[in-house]
Formats: sequence, C-alpha cells, structure tokens
Amino acid sequence: MKIGVISDTHNFLDPKIPERLAGVDHILHAGDIGMPWILAELEQVAPVTAVSGNTDDPAWRYAPAKTVELAGRKFFIQHIIQPEAPGEDLQRRLARERPDAVVFGHTHKRFCETLAGVLYFNPGYAGRPKSGTERSLAILHCDGPGIRAEYLPL
Repeated sequence: MKIGVISDTHNFLDPKIPERLAGVDHILHAGDIGMPWILAELEQVAPVTAVSGNTDDPAWRYAPAKTVELAGRKFFIQHIIQPEAPGEDLQRRLARERPDAVVFGHTHKRFCETLAGVLYFNPGYAGRPKSGTERSLAILHCDGPGIRAEYLPL
C-alpha cells in the first residue's frame, strides 16, 4: 500500500500534487490545510484523512488529531509534534493508541526518524513557493515489514 503524506498547503494546492500522488491508496494531510476545497481536490486522487493546523480556521471543524489504520498499521496524525520531547498528554495518547507512525507538519521541514520503535514523519512544506524554502510531499510505502519513506520535491 502507498500512502501519500502532505502538510502545510496553506490554502494552495500546487498543480503538481495530484500527479505526484497518482496511484496512492490513501492520503494523510498533517494540517495547515486552508479551505475545504483543498481536501475535496485531494479526494479526487484518493481517500483523505486530515487534521487541523494552527492556521486553520476553527469554523472548518477539522479534527485536531486522528488515528487511522492502513495496511495493518496505525498512523497517528497531529499538526504540531516535538518528536524528541512530546508533551505529557501526547505521551499518554501515544501509549494508549500505540501507533506505528506519528505524522506531523508545522515545521515546514522534513523529518523521518524512528524513536522508541515509532516512526516520526514530517513530509515537509507543500504550500506556495517561497524564496529559500524547500517544498515537498511524500509517499510512505507499506508493502514490506516496515514503512519506507520516499520524499517527492515540488
């Protein structure tokens, strides 16, 4: 199974994104989405699980965090995560839900590291081009014993 991972679109869907995500089975959006039309466009590619980010309007009622099971693995999604120093509430939730991967955004920087047996993953920034900002999304390949990440530049 191939899972597309995107974050920090900030109300901009790069025209390359549907092509880059073509063939994925599911899409995870880790927040700072923008208006709901972004998710509607992504839904044309594959089913989407999305969470709110700190810049998303509360009126859109995106969930602050979600856990979804795909390819026999649990993915916990929340916009702001500090992998090396998760807060107590997050530690309790992760202990209860026991995800295989934690997907997050916010920093606009790629992150892919396994900590205490859990993959912490940030696909990077997919919003409008900014001078000096590397833009990317990712695909998580779940067809083997682990989860393999592939970053795709925008």
